Amino acid sequence: MTPFYWALGAACVWGFAPILEKIGLAKIAPFPGLFWRSLGVMVGALVLLVLRFAEIKPALAVPPSGWGWVFAGGMLASIVGQIFFYHALKGGEASMAVPVGASYPLIAFVLGILVLGEKFTFAKLGGVGFVMLGVFLLK
Repeated sequence: MTPFYWALGAACVWGFAPILEKIGLAKIAPFPGLFWRSLGVMVGALVLLVLRFAEIKPALAVPPSGWGWVFAGGMLASIVGQIFFYHALKGGEASMAVPVGASYPLIAFVLGILVLGEKFTFAKLGGVGFVMLGVFLLK
């Protein structure tokens, strides 16, 4: 598959998952919801480990300078960001919380340029502008 189709698949899954989570959050608070979601991630990771067992040795050989950043990103996105998102999802409509929460391209755009030294292009700026226009219209 090409990167575009991988990204399209991710968008489909990430678009469907909040619907399931919104249904679940109608019956529980955000923190217990985060616990159960994280447990689901752990079970999924264990299943993936079993299915891709041949890749465990190379994965364990990655130096901390590689996995440490990914681990930190996972903690930030999957714990801190998710609890913010669950509060928004529980208290608001999914049709608002999901697009606003997904406005992170603006943050990634700015940080990519400032921190990673990525190139500024008007095409990227236009894409981020459309995302932010959508967020503004949903507000």
